[in-house]
Amino acid sequence: MPAIGSGSIIKRGWRNVREAGPQRLTLTAVLLLAALLIARFSWYIPGTIEAERALFDFRQFVQANRDAVEQDDRVLMIVYNDQTLIAARKRSPLDRGILANALRNLDSMGARAIGIDILFDQPQDEDALLISTLRDMQTPVAIGYAEEASNEGSIVYDQEQYLKEFMASLDGSRAQPASVRLDNEFGVTRSWPSIEEGLPPVLGRSMLEAAGEGGLTMPGYVGSVRYRLPVDDTRPVFTSLPIDLFADAEMAANFAQQVAGRYVLIGGDIVDIDRVATPLSGAMGTPEPPGLEVHAEMIAQMLDGQRLPAILPVTLWGLALLVVLMAVLTGLVEWGRWRIYLLFASQFAAMMAAPFAMQLGGVDTFGVPAIGWLLAWIVAFTAVTSAARAAGAVQRNFAQGALGKYLPREMAREIIEKPELLALHGEKKSIYVLFSDLEGFTKMSHAIEPEMVAKLLNRYLEMLSQVVLDHDGVIDKFVGDAVVAFWGAPIAKPDDAERAARAGYAIWQAGEAFRAEVAAMDAKLPKVGKTRVGLHYGEAVVGNFGGENRIQYTALGDSMNTAARLEAANKALDSSVMASREFADRTRLDWWRPMGRITLRGRAQPVNIMEPAPDFPAEDRKILTQAMILADCGDAQAQRLVEQLIAKHPDDMALVNLLHRLQNMSGGNTYVLG
Repeated sequence: MPAIGSGSIIKRGWRNVREAGPQRLTLTAVLLLAALLIARFSWYIPGTIEAERALFDFRQFVQANRDAVEQDDRVLMIVYNDQTLIAARKRSPLDRGILANALRNLDSMGARAIGIDILFDQPQDEDALLISTLRDMQTPVAIGYAEEASNEGSIVYDQEQYLKEFMASLDGSRAQPASVRLDNEFGVTRSWPSIEEGLPPVLGRSMLEAAGEGGLTMPGYVGSVRYRLPVDDTRPVFTSLPIDLFADAEMAANFAQQVAGRYVLIGGDIVDIDRVATPLSGAMGTPEPPGLEVHAEMIAQMLDGQRLPAILPVTLWGLALLVVLMAVLTGLVEWGRWRIYLLFASQFAAMMAAPFAMQLGGVDTFGVPAIGWLLAWIVAFTAVTSAARAAGAVQRNFAQGALGKYLPREMAREIIEKPELLALHGEKKSIYVLFSDLEGFTKMSHAIEPEMVAKLLNRYLEMLSQVVLDHDGVIDKFVGDAVVAFWGAPIAKPDDAERAARAGYAIWQAGEAFRAEVAAMDAKLPKVGKTRVGLHYGEAVVGNFGGENRIQYTALGDSMNTAARLEAANKALDSSVMASREFADRTRLDWWRPMGRITLRGRAQPVNIMEPAPDFPAEDRKILTQAMILADCGDAQAQRLVEQLIAKHPDDMALVNLLHRLQNMSGGNTYVLG
């Protein structure tokens, strides 16, 4: 929240909002209401609900990891596993003869209660034996029960009828029906199943009631299931033993101690059957447990009295209102950049941390927004700040348009936002420089009328300027028919190199289009020469230079001179566009072909040059690259490779020129331009 000392700043921001006009204020009010609803109901909005569930699962994992437990000896799982099915030679339905034998042996081992997470919904040869065994049981047994209406997809009408007949055959015994329905809304079991009219209590509750611990069943609770992780990965939270061990009386006797005093759950732990996604498996990729293990977790949660308190709806409304109010006040504050960013960070951190703090504090955060708060904050903040700026939009557009006639558009935009940039200063930056020139234009200008010269020059510069602007470049200056532009200042972008490279090639293409346009305009006009382009990357001092009465945003430095010399070198190299390796290596384009090493006129340091050639075959590009590597070593094989390429491309004058340079290199394996 903004500090009290910022009251005057907030008042100034509110004054700007009020001056936005009634229509804008109405829109702002609508957006603030939308933000409030998002902050309250993000768990029910498509798009945000997925993110809210994912964050809830992550909170569950963090808590389970922090509160990792030793093995819980109060619950024992006896399971049909894949080895059991292989040995029984029967996969579905699960063998009831094994179950009957196991129940008979378990009955004398002192279990508090037995729960069977199996639906007896279709006949099997061993049914009579199983019913007889269940009727004789002295240990209370909860038997899995489901109905078509509340377990859609798990059971059909005929199965439900058989299940009811099976349960009716146990009337008067200690075996009672228990619901095995789980709440897997959205594909993940996060909460206890809702209490459906007509269904018996859920399996775990039935077992505790039968064992005389009905006071621990958390009646009416439908909040989150508390999932746990083991301290030691080699010792799972619950002991799980194959049912085969209990089907044989002699072998079962060895495990009587592990059964005594425990709640025993019987069901499947089979690779592809009855697996349940939980917050722990959904968030962190741990294996999906069998449904039996979810029932075990619910039993343990009841025994521990972990009825997680939920946040009241009125509290959620209050928190939603607080988030929106926080965003509104922040939007009205006109602080410096670093302070407002610090405020943003602290508020975002608080909104993200609050649900985690609640979860770790033992509160059920299912339904508590996190993404919703962030999104609502952004909507409310945007609504207020856009309204505050709307009042001055017309004045800013006018000022930017006026400045844009004299300064690059990027500079004009920055000056509107930061008037202090008008101060005379420069800063060193690494930039991508483009220098272009129209061959023979000066000579042509002496042969035609001045009015036509102006018309052609304006058209030419208009075409080239548009290319630069379309590629987000800054036009530095026009020097006659030459265009100087750069990328990387005042605002650097990650793809500046590629934009500059594409602009350089497009400027040559625009020059060719201009030549065709002039030729079609008037046959009497002298022929226009080609446009040459030089590209280089390096450091320059960029900024405003001039005096009190006139300033110019420009770049100064050796990189500008190198680009100009590369442009001029095109004439001697029989090429149109040439770049330094420093420039080409920073692009992600695969169209460059190496054209050797030259010493530019007036320079001492050689430059490796690269030419954009998008239509040059990839195989030939590899050969040319190999030739240049050999040339750097002074190997005459380089010339023979280039001769092979010339034979394939006899009209490629740049390659012919390259061969000439390779044949006439000076010391240091470089060619000195005269």
